[in-house]
Amino acid sequence: MIAEKRESIQQHAGITGSQVAELLDTTPETVSRWRGGRTQPQKRYLEHLLFLEWLISELSELYNPREARIWLYSHHRLLGGRRPVDLIASGDDASRQEVLRIISQLKDSAYG
Repeated sequence: MIAEKRESIQQHAGITGSQVAELLDTTPETVSRWRGGRTQPQKRYLEHLLFLEWLISELSELYNPREARIWLYSHHRLLGGRRPVDLIASGDDASRQEVLRIISQLKDSAYG
């Protein structure tokens, strides 16, 4: 299950395993151990992984993987000049919700 979640995130956001680890605020080695089934993520990492998968799936409705990666790593006016990747990696629920709010606004604009 963990491997599939990580693969989905990587595929839809066009990012590497190391970048997934960065977004989860952990090390690439830890993510590799989860992927290989050698260990299971602690509750907070599992919750963060599930949130990240959902956020990326929302983003993938707007952008192809290359564009999604660019969006994640770019500074945005709607986020006060901050990068979504930094807000997501902070682990702060309010910051992560802010990123989701912006994605929702973008989706409303695209589909509205």
